Amino acid sequence: MSTRFRFCCFTIFLTMMPQLAAAQTMTSLFQFRQASDVANWQIVNDGVMGGRSTSQAALVKTESGEVAMRFSGNLSLENNGGFASVRSRPSGALGLQSGSTILLRVKGDGRRYTFNLYTPDRRTAFSYQMEFNTQAGQWMEVRLPVDKFVAHSFGRPIPSMKLTPSQVQSVGVLLGEKRSGPFELLIDEIGFE
Repeated sequence: MSTRFRFCCFTIFLTMMPQLAAAQTMTSLFQFRQASDVANWQIVNDGVMGGRSTSQAALVKTESGEVAMRFSGNLSLENNGGFASVRSRPSGALGLQSGSTILLRVKGDGRRYTFNLYTPDRRTAFSYQMEFNTQAGQWMEVRLPVDKFVAHSFGRPIPSMKLTPSQVQSVGVLLGEKRSGPFELLIDEIGFE
């Protein structure tokens, strides 16, 4: 074996080490492989405040044969509306800790979405949020550090309230851009490291 060949192999190994380490340390929270995986999620749209946005979540098979949850619909700004969301039903603590990073594998439509973390807080329309961009028609991995999520109530930030990650019992995805029209986000898996 030549020295040059060994050097190339070593370089490739070093390049792939971060991905291998991430794959080994990721804890999966939600994988969308069968209908029951989507049944534990619920839609919450601006209709709760009189808006007219519509959305649904369904298990779909993609053109490449992958299975994912499709969150899709139509965002409407009519009647003071402007958001559509899907969220998991609370199921006890998810195991997040300070320093954790949420990992999403998604295929979007080029729009900006918001990822929400929910704790057992009794306030209405309250969550910890962080936005992420998508690239139209491309699968991508999104990394969201838990310590950077900001508390929101009725869409307004409350920076003084700090998240206790161990209390998170539910997660969700929201589209709240001030741009009406159809949307679609495919979600393959949600986890953390």
